[in-house]
Amino acid sequence: MKLQMHSIHFDADQKLLDFIQKKVDKLETFYDRMVDGEVFLRLNNDNIENKTVEIKLNIPGDQLFAKEQAVSFEKAADMATDALRRQIKKFKMKKAAY
Repeated sequence: MKLQMHSIHFDADQKLLDFIQKKVDKLETFYDRMVDGEVFLRLNNDNIENKTVEIKLNIPGDQLFAKEQAVSFEKAADMATDALRRQIKKFKMKKAAY
């Protein structure tokens, strides 16, 4: 899936971008009609859990969004993709009900 990655207030290394791409690609096993997505990586200076990952996925007829904050980008990406996985399952359940 095509992902646009935006790192805000810092330059993300390729290893981190590849990690997030791989995580989001795994979501396609749950729903294969995803169009594209956007990922925002933010560095906040307010507390220990200062790394924020926002993932927005476009699927036909809807848009899914997850925002998580953690001590590392990897952990935040894990939590965000888990949240999106739950949203995908709910979306599929709703769609199957119609």
